[in-house]
Amino acid sequence: RRCRALLAVSLNLMALLFSTTAFITTHWCEGTQRVPKPNCGKDKKTNCLNYSGNETANETNQNVVHYSWETGDDRFLFRYFHTGIWYSCEENINAAGEKCRSFIDLAPASEKGVLWLSVVSEVLYIMLLVVGFSLMCLELFHSSNVIDGLKLNAFAAVFTVLSGLLGMVAHMMYTQVFQVTVSLGPEDWRPHSWDYGWSFCLAWGSFTCCMAASVTTLNSYTKTVIEFRHKRKIFEQGFREEQTFLDQEAIKYFRER
Repeated sequence: RRCRALLAVSLNLMALLFSTTAFITTHWCEGTQRVPKPNCGKDKKTNCLNYSGNETANETNQNVVHYSWETGDDRFLFRYFHTGIWYSCEENINAAGEKCRSFIDLAPASEKGVLWLSVVSEVLYIMLLVVGFSLMCLELFHSSNVIDGLKLNAFAAVFTVLSGLLGMVAHMMYTQVFQVTVSLGPEDWRPHSWDYGWSFCLAWGSFTCCMAASVTTLNSYTKTVIEFRHKRKIFEQGFREEQTFLDQEAIKYFRER
């Protein structure tokens, strides 16, 4: 029973760490965005459009029509971006580093409510994981009474199952919002190609560990109850046999008297 309790606590702790990491990071979805190349200048000489072979020609004479031989995808840059629940960060093509903006502001107005529901569900998911983890630790280290331990075990299982369901709903709602934002979001943000990132994998890994912890806790509770009832049944059966034997001995004694 103690080994099962340790396993449930470990799985719950992993779920809590994974969910917290996924919640605060920005790698749920990542990919590339297609943006036009900037014009070449004094500070920009690579990955840019150079008209007429002179990097300053476009600046010195703006009344002259200039041409570029680059066509199709050669006129565009593919910059890397990654998005989380809170922020969307993209590569800065004019300088080093990244620039980030709020993903809540990027989402269409019709999806902002769903996104906020996803955020609230994620927060409740983490809070219920904390409650379940606390109850499991209390049952493991501070419960000497079997009945009290069973009660803590049952409450921990209920809280863990509820947290897992909330986490699943939150992940699905965020996925829906992101897919709609890809189609209806701002033109300067829409991805050219994208896929799910490591934060998304951590989020679903957290859900898997959470459900595994709840199953382990329920298994421990059920097995303990079954063992308790079996021992009680054996005790009552032995008590009846002993009582019957004593009654027969008493009847025989009084008959002899």
